[in-house]
Amino acid sequence: MTFLKKLEPLTLLLLRCGLALVFIYHGYPKLFGDKARFIESFQALGLPSYVVYLTGAIEFFGGVALALGLLTPIAGLFLLLDMGAAMWKYNFNEGIYAVREYELPLILGLASLAIAAIGAGPFSLDRLLFRKASAPNQES
Repeated sequence: MTFLKKLEPLTLLLLRCGLALVFIYHGYPKLFGDKARFIESFQALGLPSYVVYLTGAIEFFGGVALALGLLTPIAGLFLLLDMGAAMWKYNFNEGIYAVREYELPLILGLASLAIAAIGAGPFSLDRLLFRKASAPNQES
């Protein structure tokens, strides 16, 4: 279906922006909101308080990077690791069969992995800044 292939650049842009919105939404309050509430929650899971700032930075700045299409393979991998850690420390408390408990971090992590593997697409700073030098035109 060639018409779907033509939608690929727009699809990658929309996926990146949708992921960015969710990650920024979740990272912002950890960095700039009521940090005491998050620190208390994280410590209840046995995590040190600095992990709030670490996850907040990964989610907020990783989301910004996705929105801009800047360093997307790196941002995508960090976000995948962040979601994997969230599922392991928080969402698997009822077991692996309680999908409702970890469906959001699962899909966010997998979508982040897809963006990391596929790339940001043509509508991105990655493409603008790191475009591979094209071979010189050879005319016959």
